[in-house]
Amino acid sequence: MSSKPQSIASTSANTSKSDSQGSLLKQPKAVWAVFFASIIAFMGLGLVDPILPAIAVQLHATQSQVTLLFTSYNAVMAVAMLITGMISSRLGIKWTLLSGIVIIAVFSALGGLSNGIWSLVSLRGGWGLGNALFVATALAAIVSLSNSGTAKAIILYEAAIGLGISVGPLLGGWLGAMSWRGPFLGVATLMVVAFIGLILLMPKASQDQKSQTKTSLADPFRALKHRSLLVFGIAAALYNFGFFTLLAYAPFVMGLDEHGLGFVFLGWGVLLAITSVFMAPKLQQKFGTIKSMCAMLIMFGILLFVMGTWTSTQMVIIICVIAAGALLGNNNTLITTAVMNAAPVQRSTASAAYSFLRFIGGAIAPYMAGKLSEIYNPSVPFIVGGCFVLISVIFILINKKHINHVDEVELGH
Repeated sequence: MSSKPQSIASTSANTSKSDSQGSLLKQPKAVWAVFFASIIAFMGLGLVDPILPAIAVQLHATQSQVTLLFTSYNAVMAVAMLITGMISSRLGIKWTLLSGIVIIAVFSALGGLSNGIWSLVSLRGGWGLGNALFVATALAAIVSLSNSGTAKAIILYEAAIGLGISVGPLLGGWLGAMSWRGPFLGVATLMVVAFIGLILLMPKASQDQKSQTKTSLADPFRALKHRSLLVFGIAAALYNFGFFTLLAYAPFVMGLDEHGLGFVFLGWGVLLAITSVFMAPKLQQKFGTIKSMCAMLIMFGILLFVMGTWTSTQMVIIICVIAAGALLGNNNTLITTAVMNAAPVQRSTASAAYSFLRFIGGAIAPYMAGKLSEIYNPSVPFIVGGCFVLISVIFILINKKHINHVDEVELGH
């Protein structure tokens, strides 16, 4: 870790200087272009959520088969994250983002026209490829193009995620009430809007410079040699077992129609957006990143145990899903900020390496939740998800000495 102190010092100085000079809302046009495109891209996740039970009924599929829509999506995203740096360093930020948007639009449109669960699962995998190109590059783009420092840029990115995830279910519930195909075709339409916005507002090649150093397929794996980045990646993979159990499996036990599910996940997304922007920075300043992260994860684990205990009580599940938004919003901002400062590597490489690990958890969890429900009972997925979340806390605490330096970077020590 000999290279760490110099990297931390320079990062800290730059972050401190930027944060003192730049306001969160005073950003270049390019940042807002990526911000609004990110909102639309993340609508795609929430748009599909309210129609999962409807897909199961209308395509005569089991719960575990329908949860494969998340598994194929996250599995392809995990692997594709490894090539995002290599692609973006050659195409540049703008064209990598646009490529991702085109791929999402094509595969979501084809999904809306498909007639079987297995073809739909396969097409969701293609959607995951597009999302990998967009998501990894969008975070790096906002951080690099922002004039307000890394911490505030990440808050802006998390706000876009929260807004997209919160508005998505409401629109998905409305479109899904007409047909389960509606949200898929809706995503394709929104991606066209995002494409036009980026073409018009993103800077040209002279400003959107390609990376001076071409990254390779091996770079994300080399980045994981830094213990701090590896710790955060594994912790996120474990915590994602709880996250995607909530997202992919909870709709099956709520007993609500498309509109009802849309409103529940609207509440979840609104709390996620508000806490990621306004509450997480305050927690970070007062208690530090690691302590705040562990507190949020412990409460999320307990919440999943509550859902597992009172699975048959509809109101308990609804309240817990909405409340989880606050815990997840805080944790997402905290861990993303930590990852950006965890190791002396390019931010895009750090994001790719970290995302590869976390989406492995996101790929296994949905299918596992559906299978556990079918083999045992509807409560077991929540209990198992809660155990994985608490294991992530134990893993963080065991490796605390390897990640303590992120608080020094963020607080400017």
